Amino acid sequence: MNKLQKIFVSGLISFLPLAVTIYIVYAGVTIVENLLGNFLRSALPTDTYIPGFGFLATMVLIFLLGLLLNNFVTAGLLLRLQEKLTEIPLIKVVYSPLRDLMNLFSKGRGGSELQKVVLVQFDGYKEVLGLVTREHFNDLDSNLKINPDKIAVYIPMSYGLGGYTILVNKSQITPIDIPVEKAMSLALTAWIKTDSNQK
Repeated sequence: MNKLQKIFVSGLISFLPLAVTIYIVYAGVTIVENLLGNFLRSALPTDTYIPGFGFLATMVLIFLLGLLLNNFVTAGLLLRLQEKLTEIPLIKVVYSPLRDLMNLFSKGRGGSELQKVVLVQFDGYKEVLGLVTREHFNDLDSNLKINPDKIAVYIPMSYGLGGYTILVNKSQITPIDIPVEKAMSLALTAWIKTDSNQK
């Protein structure tokens, strides 16, 4: 019985991550497909819509938007439009945090500081893995009075999608030369080594 249980658990460990990954990818593709898919279904002649058109159209739209943002003339107009959107109360609550989050993880646009992985020291001997999100606060409200020796470090939570951001002295951190993806993987899995070939 124990042998059967061990075989089942081994199969479950292999199957579950694969099944969840496939489901997440499928759900993501379905969402993207439906962004423009419903519009294309009603705009195109009957029986001419092929599944995947919505996904392809969304990818083209995103690429065209990227081209516009990299054009000197249209980039200014789009940035002004973004500023106007943040002035609308309801939209500001949703749009601003999402835009900041995307910029945070973008290597090319405002997110380069996040590429620094550090260990934050507490009580002289405890250390926590984190990602530097801000090294200065000059652009924030001057009433905050944040010490210039402070930096913001994001601490991801194990087995969760959340985390918390702390302000610590620069003397409390030790930079680590590992990729952000590796640091996030270690933090999210509680540093559990599941692969014998993993370093």
